[in-house]
Amino acid sequence: MEQLLHYVWKHKIFPLHELRTTDGRRVEVLNPGIHNTDAGPDFTEAKLKLDDTVWVGNVELHQKTSDWFHHHHDTDAAYENIILHVASDIDRPLFYPNGQEIPQLQLTVPQYVMDNYAELSRNDHRPPCHDVVGTLPVFLIHNWMTSLALQRFEERTRQILVRREALDKNWEDTLFVTLARNFGFGINGDAFERWAQSIPMNAVAKHRDSLFQIEAIFFGQAGLLDATCIDDYYQKLQKEYCYLRQKFTLTPINPIAWKFLRLRPQNFPHIRIAQLAMLYYEQRLNLSRLLNAANLSEVSALLLTHVSDYWRTHYTFGGQPTRPTEKGLSSSSIELIIINSVAPMLFAYGKYKSDQTLCDRAFSLWEQLKAENNAIIRDWASAGVHCDNAADSQALIQLTRNYCQRRDCLRCQFGYEYIRRTPDFLCETERN
Repeated sequence: MEQLLHYVWKHKIFPLHELRTTDGRRVEVLNPGIHNTDAGPDFTEAKLKLDDTVWVGNVELHQKTSDWFHHHHDTDAAYENIILHVASDIDRPLFYPNGQEIPQLQLTVPQYVMDNYAELSRNDHRPPCHDVVGTLPVFLIHNWMTSLALQRFEERTRQILVRREALDKNWEDTLFVTLARNFGFGINGDAFERWAQSIPMNAVAKHRDSLFQIEAIFFGQAGLLDATCIDDYYQKLQKEYCYLRQKFTLTPINPIAWKFLRLRPQNFPHIRIAQLAMLYYEQRLNLSRLLNAANLSEVSALLLTHVSDYWRTHYTFGGQPTRPTEKGLSSSSIELIIINSVAPMLFAYGKYKSDQTLCDRAFSLWEQLKAENNAIIRDWASAGVHCDNAADSQALIQLTRNYCQRRDCLRCQFGYEYIRRTPDFLCETERN
């Protein structure tokens, strides 16, 4: 219940009567402070008025005053200068090291807040706030979704920077691995990232003028050249890979990592690897070209790829040839790769370089692309929250995965609006 007490204090959901400390001083909360999620007092830089004196400092909250001792705050110097202790149950006095009594305020969580939170916690709707979110002002929804989209970019940036550290801080390699991961389109994303990380790009660069040798390394590192196959092209690739494997001391990944179940042939790893090989061979997409792309059309053009002649008539090695097709990326696939790889990469590089122009350009790419269509987006649409573009759909994915699925409604703006509903509001809603 202490978590709810934090929520009540943070959002100033106070009783209508005047607040007073246990020693009778009038309390006016000018600013509840900054919620501290690290070690130390719960709220920092709070601004309070006790009678006629303004105090600025730290505030600590507990369910019971005695919890102060259970948490050993009495021996922790970080708690020696708090300006107010707040508790639902004040069962004993507290003192500063000099013997002066610490001001305490008794604050209880309103029953309707507890009821709303309990209802939200057990709600089986997807999303849990389904019944109220559609009634919220448009500007509130828009502001929260903008914040969530930025959170999404920040989260992707952290992932990309971790990836960069593992790749000897090489941005070109980071771009390739980030791109490769999203060629897995979710199902094979982890396998594609492992595969891309296993490829020494400095070695591949020595053979960049040969698509055949690039394919040999790419398919060999994917563990797709380890079988016996009566296919002339396969055997040539296998032979070339044996030579390159010895030359560069290569170790392929486990081919068991690849998933084929319920995949359309167009999405088979063989085709995606062939597309990446062609993209790398033609040097169509690299960091310099990405940074110089002025608009969505130019970014999309960087992802236009196709496959070599063999793959125009095959989906895997061996088997009967099919009718020749180019097997390029569809427009919808290109859009997904821009959403999940290109825009985050641009944002991460902008953050790294402290270049707000690049970050704004990344956000603009999301705003120019149409919203994704998946179960998460459809659930929110049924609740009355609709997406105008990919920035909106990414925001709702961030909200669902980082808040809803964790039942972390106390940090969500929609959850805040749900929990703060008063009985009067509920009656008015029912009448309407």
